[in-house]
Amino acid sequence: MTLSLSETTMTADPAAVFARLRAEQGHVAWVELEPGVGAWLVMGHAEVLALVRREHLYSRDARNWRLLQDGTVPPDSPLGPMMFFRDNVIGYDGAAHGRLRRPLDAAVDAIDQRRMRRSVARICDLLIGDFAVRGRADLVADYAVIVPMLAIADLFGLDTMRGHELLVAMQALFGSAEDAQEGNRRFEELLGAAMEGRRREPADDLTTALLHHPELRGDSEVLQSMVVMVSAGYHTTISWIAQSLRLMLVDPRFAARVRGGRLGVDEALDEVLWRDPPMCNMPARYALRDTELGGRAIRRGDALILGLAAAGHDPRVHGGDPGAEPGNRSHLAWSAGPHACPGRVPARLIARTAVETVLNRLPGVALALPAAQIPLTPSPWTRCPAALPVTFPTPDRISGGNP
Repeated sequence: MTLSLSETTMTADPAAVFARLRAEQGHVAWVELEPGVGAWLVMGHAEVLALVRREHLYSRDARNWRLLQDGTVPPDSPLGPMMFFRDNVIGYDGAAHGRLRRPLDAAVDAIDQRRMRRSVARICDLLIGDFAVRGRADLVADYAVIVPMLAIADLFGLDTMRGHELLVAMQALFGSAEDAQEGNRRFEELLGAAMEGRRREPADDLTTALLHHPELRGDSEVLQSMVVMVSAGYHTTISWIAQSLRLMLVDPRFAARVRGGRLGVDEALDEVLWRDPPMCNMPARYALRDTELGGRAIRRGDALILGLAAAGHDPRVHGGDPGAEPGNRSHLAWSAGPHACPGRVPARLIARTAVETVLNRLPGVALALPAAQIPLTPSPWTRCPAALPVTFPTPDRISGGNP
């Protein structure tokens, strides 16, 4: 029976699933995306690099997907928002991709990191101040989903209410369930409204910068550039923060950091990028001709999923233990090649500030349930904790006052 891609993200032990797949099929394994729809999951570190660096063999353009061309995948498939062609930087290769990528790189390079760090720290302090007096919180719902939401909304000139609406839309989009198409529609609608607002009233934000970039041709390209930047940075940073907090609270090597131990926030952030990267499975590349990868015969039009989490567990890279080499950043969490994520620096700034602030503001923080009971948000693409309930001393108890 073919393994479902969701089984690699929803399992309690991804490493065991990857090891079984490797034993059965090697470093490139056939998996099921939805009933009757299969794809190759590329699990080897070297194989992922070969895939993303060979645009002449493997295209990012989903119009080359054979199962979409022949109608096996219907137009209303829940896979659509993540896998169908988008008329933006993600959908193109070569010179067209380069033209659409340059405005994104310029926008990221123009971010004032000091200003952003102060803004993120202020957001974190305000959120923690709201729940610190309770002595308990859900570090996902009360914190991890809100920090990047407000940080990225601020970069694009979006207010808090619109940021919350964007979050709801993107949770549907990334879930690849029945509401994925509606989530995608609402997501683009909200960004389109922000774009129109900045056309009337320009400001010092990324929306205005994209509207005025000379290489973007018309409203559609501006909108789709916003779609890419917000979606790529939003949900993935939530996952990075949540997984890093989970690791620091449950793993003895990192839990000691809360009490002054030797491994700290940067090591935790890096290990998450190896073990449970923000995008565990990245869609997709499409074979332009019959070829071979990892000893498997790839047919023209086949879809290939980048197994970024699986590549992090490749025993050929580090003996199967991603945590054995603190500081090693040769993971593929950001992918590689022309389509590598451009936002790794601001993403790390947000994640590091968010995790550090929890540890500094909530001494004695501890999980309120066994680690094995931490739920996951359903998705074939990400592996994000759905909740991180914690307890901690309230400020009056820390200072020695009476409750």
